[in-house]
Amino acid sequence: MLPILLLIPIMYFAMIRPQQKRQKQWQQMLADIKPGDRITTSGGIRGTILSIKDDGIIIKVAPDGIKMEIAKSAIGSVTTEDKAS
Repeated sequence: MLPILLLIPIMYFAMIRPQQKRQKQWQQMLADIKPGDRITTSGGIRGTILSIKDDGIIIKVAPDGIKMEIAKSAIGSVTTEDKAS
């Protein structure tokens, strides 16, 4: 019975807690985005944020300057101007 009881905390610290930490970091990243930040979507599209709406953002994609509207949940990573400098 003791090994089964020990398995629950081990599973929590090995699987559930790291996932919750990554989720909080991702939500904080989305809360901190601003126009001018460079993003990469989960689909691999790279662009610069032009404007932010409630649940979406408008990005400008190189080389032709095409404007696209994407969902905030599609953002995979953000590179701010401070990090690029």
